[in-house]
Amino acid sequence: MVEMIRHNGDLEKCQQAPIYERIPFIELLQCMPPDAETVNALPSPRYLKTHLPYQLVPSSFWDHNCKVIYLARNARDAATSYYHFDHIAKLHPEPGSWDQYLQRFMSGNVGWGSWYDHVKGFWEEKDKHDMLYLFYEDIKQDPASEIRKIIRFLGKDLPDATIEKIVHCTSFSQMKKNAMANYSTFPKEILDQSQQTFMRKGQVGDWKNLFTVRQNELFEEDYRKKMNQTTLKFKVSIKGMS
Repeated sequence: MVEMIRHNGDLEKCQQAPIYERIPFIELLQCMPPDAETVNALPSPRYLKTHLPYQLVPSSFWDHNCKVIYLARNARDAATSYYHFDHIAKLHPEPGSWDQYLQRFMSGNVGWGSWYDHVKGFWEEKDKHDMLYLFYEDIKQDPASEIRKIIRFLGKDLPDATIEKIVHCTSFSQMKKNAMANYSTFPKEILDQSQQTFMRKGQVGDWKNLFTVRQNELFEEDYRKKMNQTTLKFKVSIKGMS
């Protein structure tokens, strides 16, 4: 979405290279191109991606008042998606059984640490910085509205026809078919997609196909303890969507 907004809805410009080259992933600059030196030499404004929790984001980001778009997803779907992702992520430990993995997720023993601390960390600091805090569920439910938020945040003004084009091109089904967006060309030594693709379902509520009733009860009990002091709220399903 950011890349299409950046190029005013010009799909051809967004097809010139894979998304991970056009918007480099900070944590992997030492593992694959582009490297840090190349990224540092890019003209402003630079567009970068990270999964770092708030406390690990370089202080220079905040010192230079960088714009930050934070995208959060509900814990159950995040855990479900992450479990499947860890089957193909070669830099991550083996996920083990779903029950084992869910316990690890709840304790924060997964890549980039605790989901709870991550979403709360940015939520609690969002008003101190130039930050747009978005929810995956809202994007699935009303993509045009969320795209307009991003457009305004980036200081752009695009016509409705362009927004409709961006909605279409950035839908999960379209991105899954787009080799420049679906990570199918990502280095196999980092992401092994021989058995499963990076882009899987993208649904809200898919956790219901994996959680047992007992797991959901235990998860909810733990969730309330960890999230009872925050105003942050998530949707775990969307009416009319799976």
